[in-house]
Amino acid sequence: MSTSGLALVTGASSGIGAELALLLAADGFDLLLTAEEGPGGDGLEPVAVRCRTAGVEVQTVRADLRTDDGVRALHDAVLATGQPVEAAAVNAGIGLGGAFVDADLEDLLDVVRLNVASTVHLTRLLLPAMVARDAGRLLLTSSIASTMPGSYQAVYNASKSFVQSLAEALQDELRNTGVSVTSLMPGPTETNFFHRAGMDDTRIGQGPQDDAADVAQQGYAALMAGEDRVVAASAMTKAQELAAKVLPDKVKAALHRTMAEPRDEQGSGS
Repeated sequence: MSTSGLALVTGASSGIGAELALLLAADGFDLLLTAEEGPGGDGLEPVAVRCRTAGVEVQTVRADLRTDDGVRALHDAVLATGQPVEAAAVNAGIGLGGAFVDADLEDLLDVVRLNVASTVHLTRLLLPAMVARDAGRLLLTSSIASTMPGSYQAVYNASKSFVQSLAEALQDELRNTGVSVTSLMPGPTETNFFHRAGMDDTRIGQGPQDDAADVAQQGYAALMAGEDRVVAASAMTKAQELAAKVLPDKVKAALHRTMAEPRDEQGSGS
């Protein structure tokens, strides 16, 4: 058993989640890592192997957090460790690009189920034990997208606005406890996110993106310091967040459209 305690990371098979797991392992946390992978998926175990080189115990759970059963199964695995959760990175999330009216309804609802419902469900399961112990750290992966209407990425941006608002409300509710809630707000990051979201043919999907390791490092530092939020990682992302504070929503929506609208639709004059 580690000296730092147990840490939970969702969406840990790649990208920001995998990098957060490595940072936690390096600091001596035992880990419970989870991701939802299809048949033959092996992304989670290689991350676990890398984390184990730090000398910590690592367990993996494959769970579909879009479902209540998946969230409960993950929490059951947490309880089965017999260790209190000292730190949790609720990081799993998906995006979906394209016009709202053209999107498959189930695909839209999957964004809500994973980004919103599972975040509420898992956070609600984890926080009472932390509050009872008067100790614990929670990282919620929001996004710079939470600060603007997301034309051609409407439900994703709305889901991250929800996560951001949730984090800020919990910070206030828990201000007199030893439990911290930190919001991680990445900008475009070099992961598989845009490909999975069907956004390869967009300016944002093809444009410059931050390194996932840099984003995770800044998020981890904020988590361990108990900070309310961190905008990560590049100066460009931080400047975008500052601009979002002063620009009208209609302007932000129009700007987002230029970044997220598929290029074939831009060319058609739609």
